[in-house]
Amino acid sequence: MRILLDQFTKNFGATKVIENMTLEVHDGEMLALLGPSGCGKSTTLFAICGIHRVTGGRILFGDKDVTDVPSQQRSVGVVFQSYALYPHMTVAQNIGFPLQVKKTPAAEIKRQVAEIAEMVHIENLMARRPAELSGGQQQRVALARALIRKPDVLLLDEPLANLDAKLRLEMRSEIRRIQLETGITAILVTHDQVEAMSMCDRIAIMNAGEIIQIATPTEMYHNPATEFVAGFLGNPPIAFLRGKADNGGFALENSDVKLALPGAKSRAPDGNPLSLGIRPEDFGPAGDAIIPGKVVFVETQGRENLYDVQLANGSVLRSIQPVRNDVAVGDDVRWGANSNQIMVFTQDGTRL
Repeated sequence: MRILLDQFTKNFGATKVIENMTLEVHDGEMLALLGPSGCGKSTTLFAICGIHRVTGGRILFGDKDVTDVPSQQRSVGVVFQSYALYPHMTVAQNIGFPLQVKKTPAAEIKRQVAEIAEMVHIENLMARRPAELSGGQQQRVALARALIRKPDVLLLDEPLANLDAKLRLEMRSEIRRIQLETGITAILVTHDQVEAMSMCDRIAIMNAGEIIQIATPTEMYHNPATEFVAGFLGNPPIAFLRGKADNGGFALENSDVKLALPGAKSRAPDGNPLSLGIRPEDFGPAGDAIIPGKVVFVETQGRENLYDVQLANGSVLRSIQPVRNDVAVGDDVRWGANSNQIMVFTQDGTRL
């Protein structure tokens, strides 16, 4: 089911949260709404499912305008962060409740509950109550309850936020598996960029009620449109150096370090403020754009180490590399950035 938000606007009283947003979610894809708290992503989700009334614009499911259709009449399944399971009901009763409301025959409810429980791997938990389940098991029950109605759209609002790290990893792959298996159109709201990149076909990064960029995870990581997007994606995060354009290159502020900038990146007029974005995998001993500094922190991550290198002006670059025995905290190093991978941003955050 294709979803289209056409000039979508949402106000709360005199406060404008989202204004004239247009977003298309393709049939059968999983799209992430990613951004910091307060950016409008949950507001968008709640408008799609009908919890929030739209102030302006339209919402279409396929060719049908559902802007004024009540939430219970929209073919939408929703999984909330809190799971919202009924504590007095068993797992089987929780999953089957939407069909019970529709007055589906008991035998058919039993058949469909067993079918969906097998899909989400909880068929051995049917007699338990929510208090007897782990967080991951509760998540699967909530997902099964959302899917049993066979909705056209699945909406997931921070569904993994209450799980520990191991369970988050497991449920990321499980939710994606089920979404691909069913072919359902899904929207994931999250502030976790790892969730968005690992689970979704495309990501829409939001800030202050606007979509800043929409692209596949790989495209957005390697070609962010703005400094905000570049800073939001990547773990360990990208580091930024402040300075100005200087004779086709970059002069680091409060430093004598100057770097050549290849191609279009070198076209900024002299003296214009610039920021360079350098990801940890693009800075190290093999880089060609030399930036000397001192190792001030080493974090062991098992197969690799993360090195923090402080420059003379106080800026810090990160480098992620295989474990090395020849570098320690306090060592001076002359490492470099891969000049072809350096990202250049103007003062307003636009990518050159």
